[in-house]
Amino acid sequence: MREFDLDAVLLAGRYTLLEQDPLDKLFPQCAIRGTSIVIGGPYNSGILATGTRSGFPLHFNYERPSDSIIERVRRIELICDRYDVPLAAAALQFPLAHPQVASVIPGVGHASRIAQTVELYRFAIPEEFWAELKDTGLIRSDAPTPSQRLQHAAN
Repeated sequence: MREFDLDAVLLAGRYTLLEQDPLDKLFPQCAIRGTSIVIGGPYNSGILATGTRSGFPLHFNYERPSDSIIERVRRIELICDRYDVPLAAAALQFPLAHPQVASVIPGVGHASRIAQTVELYRFAIPEEFWAELKDTGLIRSDAPTPSQRLQHAAN
């Protein structure tokens, strides 16, 4: 982006429920330059798709997650439980709330997962869920959320 304008960039696994650092520099630069972002890996290579209770091996960015990441996911799972929200639905929908994000590539390992992914995308998540994630510091307070994007689009 320093050398020439790009229509879009692929950002893999760096803007998720667990990582929001692109809000500081990359996303503002993309907004200035008119560059769209495609998010790859919204599940951080698995942990946000399966959670910590599934019995599957835990993966975060293609490695075993640290204890602090596991604890953070567990805290998110507790909030998911309170609002009856699938963790994977929240993980899929979260990055799409940012106005620079044009698309998300969730990575479906099998054709049967496509319908499941569409269901996760369409799952209605209450505004209070996102507010609690912010209030507890599990996502950044300046991170756009799906309910905020819908409100903005309606205005």
